[in-house]
Amino acid sequence: MAHVLLYDGDCGLCSRLVQFVLRRDRAGRFHFAALQSAVGRELLGRHGVEAIGDTFYVLRGDAPALLDRAQAALFVARELGLPWSLAGIARVLPRRLLDRAYGVVARNRHRLGPPAACDLPTADQRARFLDG
Repeated sequence: MAHVLLYDGDCGLCSRLVQFVLRRDRAGRFHFAALQSAVGRELLGRHGVEAIGDTFYVLRGDAPALLDRAQAALFVARELGLPWSLAGIARVLPRRLLDRAYGVVARNRHRLGPPAACDLPTADQRARFLDG
């Protein structure tokens, strides 16, 4: 079963993350849904979570687990394989420190460049977006 990456659909950095994963996830392990979409809200609601715009989440397809912040980012990197999985070295750091670093990026995500111009997804890629 595929993992679901839940992202802020209004954030240029988040849109670039989705494009980054789409280009590197040739096996199709990830599907996508915007936090603002009905699908995104429903998936988070199953885990008792209300969407927070400065956080992205991964709903693992191989376990009933919802990852957020740094844990979600490290999971995505691991699933993409080498060289991205080398980021897993950061797991030796305390989660609190990793989430603090994630928070710095999240607070400045709208300043890290204008919203990305979205590449038009292929038909196969479009099928991986759960919110249409």
